[in-house]
Amino acid sequence: MTEIAVSPRGRYRAQVRAEIKQRAWDQIASSGVSALSLNAIAKQMGMSGPALYRYFASRDELITGLIGDAYRSLADALRATAADSADLAGLAHALRGWALEDPHRYLLIYGTPVPGYHAPDDITAIASEIMSLLLDACASASSSADSAAFDAHLEDHRRWAGGHSAPPSALHRALIFWTRLHGVLSLELAGHFAGMGFDPAQLFADELNNLLTG
Repeated sequence: MTEIAVSPRGRYRAQVRAEIKQRAWDQIASSGVSALSLNAIAKQMGMSGPALYRYFASRDELITGLIGDAYRSLADALRATAADSADLAGLAHALRGWALEDPHRYLLIYGTPVPGYHAPDDITAIASEIMSLLLDACASASSSADSAAFDAHLEDHRRWAGGHSAPPSALHRALIFWTRLHGVLSLELAGHFAGMGFDPAQLFADELNNLLTG
């Protein structure tokens, strides 16, 4: 396989962009995404604001880079799990493990939307990869019994599924699986279970078991 040579300038640009992203994650961790400031990052890095804007033209472009990296990281984690064992339980535990590894990364893509920000189509395409892995697993585990109510709206649901060829029962199962597990994870990572006296890991396991056996 032929490697594409990267110029010293290209390597330097990639390094600076990576540092800007890391500074942005640090800001998000300390103050939330709404407080993200390119000028503050530039000051931390000893750069002028206009100099930093040569690497990211706007706050939205930086957010897009962060979201893209987060989705790609999750897609890679789930794909690696699916390569070993493409079952729903494995994907669920991979999702939770990825989320707990960096809650701020999880909450950026699955938490409260960033006011005024709209993700471009290429970001949506990466998110569709993640859903395709789930749909593949659901299709493998699908029974022949379909939900009549779901089937009546099949074409509407194929749109969120990116046109995946999974049968209606698999589409239905994927949607329920995705929303319920994300519901538990989002509450856990946002701190809503603190002080309630139960183990969030056990709650997640119980919810997963209900989804797999229900």
